[in-house]
Parts: sequence; C-alpha cells; structure tokens
Amino acid sequence: MPAKKDEMNKLEKVDDSSKKKSKTPEHLRGFRDILPEEQAYWNLVEDTARKISTDYSFGRIRLPMLEKTVLFERSVGKGTDIVEKEMFSFTDQGNDRVTMRPEATAQVARAYIEHGMLNLPQPVKLWYFGPMFRYDRPQSGRYRQFHQWGLEAIGSAEPVIDAQVIIMLDRFMKELGLDTVVKINSIGTSESRREYVMELASYFKQFRSKLSDVDKKRLTKNPLRLLDSKEEGMDELRENAPQILDWIDETSKQNLMKVLEYLDEVDVAYELDPFLVRGLDYYSRTVFEILPVAEESQGDEESKSQSSLAGGGRYDGLIPLLGGRDDVPAMGAAVGIERVILAMKNKGVDVPKRRTVDVFFAQLGDAARRKGLAMFEEFRVSGIPVAEAFGKGSLKAQLELADKMEAKLSLILGQKEVLDGTIIIRDMESGGQEIVDAKKVVDIVRRRLG
Repeated sequence: MPAKKDEMNKLEKVDDSSKKKSKTPEHLRGFRDILPEEQAYWNLVEDTARKISTDYSFGRIRLPMLEKTVLFERSVGKGTDIVEKEMFSFTDQGNDRVTMRPEATAQVARAYIEHGMLNLPQPVKLWYFGPMFRYDRPQSGRYRQFHQWGLEAIGSAEPVIDAQVIIMLDRFMKELGLDTVVKINSIGTSESRREYVMELASYFKQFRSKLSDVDKKRLTKNPLRLLDSKEEGMDELRENAPQILDWIDETSKQNLMKVLEYLDEVDVAYELDPFLVRGLDYYSRTVFEILPVAEESQGDEESKSQSSLAGGGRYDGLIPLLGGRDDVPAMGAAVGIERVILAMKNKGVDVPKRRTVDVFFAQLGDAARRKGLAMFEEFRVSGIPVAEAFGKGSLKAQLELADKMEAKLSLILGQKEVLDGTIIIRDMESGGQEIVDAKKVVDIVRRRLG
C-alpha cells in the first residue's frame, strides 16, 4: 500500500506541474505594438500623407513586404551596411532567397518595369505607406520594424519634379505642426563624381590613423559616406575636405540652382549642405534631408542624425540597373513615421482626441442585447455614432462609462422595454428620462441632437 501511495503522490505532482502557466512570449527587440491610445497620431499622419499625395496627383501603390533578395543586392548595393548587416533575409520553402523589404524605392522601380508603366503618361507618380524592416540597433525613433510614407516620380528629369517632392514633404510637416528646414545638396552623376571620390579618398587617407574602424571600411568601399559619418572626430577632419559642388558636372549644378529657385518661389526654408550625401548607391544629383528646426543647434551628432524626419533624392540610374530602359530618370523621398510622431510629441502638437459620441446604448439582459444589436445597426446606417458596452452586464457600469465618454444621451433597453416595444432616453446632464417608441427612436434622437 505505501508503494501505491507514493506512486499516486508522484502522479499528482506531475499533474500539478503541468498546470503551471508558461511565461507569455514578449515582443521581439526592435519591434513594438502600436496601441489604441497611439492611433490618434497615426491616423492624423496617414490622413495628411494621403491628402497631400492625392492633391499632387500621386497614385497609391501597395507593395509586398517580401521580395527576392537579389532586388536589394542589385539596387541598394552589396557593399552597403543595409545589404551586409541589416536585411532580414532567409531561404524559403521553395529554396528562394527572399528579404523583408528594408526600403521601398527599389520595389517601386521593379513594379514600374514589371507592369510596363513606361507606356503610361510620364512621369508616373506613386506613393506608398507601410512597414519596412532593418536589423539595426534600436534607439529613440528607430525600430527594426518602422514605417514610411514614400513618394516616387519616375520618367522625368525636370528639376521641377525634384522641387515638387520637396515642397510636398515641407507642406506635410507644416500641416502636422512641425517647423522644419530642408538640407539640400547635389552629388552629380556617377560619371562626374568619379574623380571627386578619388580626390576625397586621397584626402582622408592622410588621416587614416585617426579614422574609426567603421570609417576605415568606408574609405575602402564607399568614400562618399565619410561626408555624413557620425563617428567621433569626423567634424574636424571634414572641415578641409574637398567639396563635391566644385567637382560635379555643370548640368548637375544648373539643375540644383533651378530646384532652389522653385523652392524660393514657394517660401520653402532650405540650407545648402556640402557634406550631405545619401547612403544608397542609386542616388544622383539632387539629394536632401528634412530636419526639425529646433534641433539644428543642439544635441550630439548621433541625436542630430536621429532627428532627420525625411530624406530623398534623384535616382536616375536605378531603372536601368534593374533591367529597364537607360533613359528613365526618377526622383523620390521617404518620411520616417515614427520619427515624425516623436517630433510631434516633443513639440506638444495637439492631435484629435478619441472620437466623442453623443449617444450611448445601455442594455440589461439577453433579450435586450439581441434587440440592441439590431438597434445599434440602425443608428450606424443612419450616420449617428453610438457607443456601447455589450460586454458589460451591470447597468450602473455602463452608465458610468457613458458619463466618462461625455455622451449627451443614453438609450436604456431592458427586458420590460423589449416586451413593450419601447426604449428609455436619458439626458446625461439633467438625469431626466423619457420612454419612447423603439421604432421611432432614431428619428427622435436625431431631432434631439439637432
């Protein structure tokens, strides 16, 4: 008998251990949940982006989040940090190498070629809004899953297109209550800057011992990136570096001057920045970034780099690089949504509060719930917003919620009202109540609300 008791005790212990709750898995580092209380910012930003895109005749394109890895290797460049270190890439079940998109310009260029958009009236103007993925060090305003609003205008080399994209982003920032400045430069064409890159490399080689390991690698692979390096001591080394505007072709210089004239015409604040370059290989001529004015003169180099809200430029070489025609120029830009929202919060920009409702529906009992679902739909179809708490059984709790939501009227439906075909309308301010015909309640409420 004792042996049997021991066996029973062991079984009970095993059974008890199996009932222990396992720890809830947490979100991945660099990823996050965007909760309901954040949505007011997100809705305002996306609505503003959609409106401006539509106003300037850009059509929306929705792109897949997964692409063949070779698309980004060819467009972004194998030697870049994005391709070497930051892409979420894997081999799928079909043995294809695929990547979660780190940026969308290459995708838009691929779609332009694949869907024969060359046959449409040029330029083809497209916009997108959605998540991107980069395995980067998470910090303020930077996540491994982040969101961008992007604009791409493909098929025109006219400087007015460059200006238009910049103007759109400037207006976007202003409509969101942000004071910003455009930093702008030209990096010429790939042919015209070849000599400059050699000169730049020669200049920095004399300071090789002072360069960080990161910048030593840039010196070998992409010397142009030394101009926007945020490594310690680079500000001092850059002061006497050759400036790209002294080396690029005359057409690129003239294009930049025309862009600036257009910006002057519509009062866009800008500053020429001879050290501004873009990190991706396909950029040419006009390049720019947009920064909050308040952060221009404060903070360390890293915090300044993180304050950049948007950036872009011309990429005349990308379409042919991906197999399209050689004579298809393009201009594009992208806005970091998380950074924009952070800037709005830092500045204390007011955003629309949670949707307020004038009418709250309260019910008591199963019959009232069933009837209430149909009645709620009547109000919705009639265009009268109604809040409810079908998941709550307590009438007191429901009315407390109605009071918290500052509803003007509460509709109360119980078992008796269901049987009588009536409903109670309660004035939440005075507390006065009226019993009315349930079939007429929509019209009565509409008159009450004026």
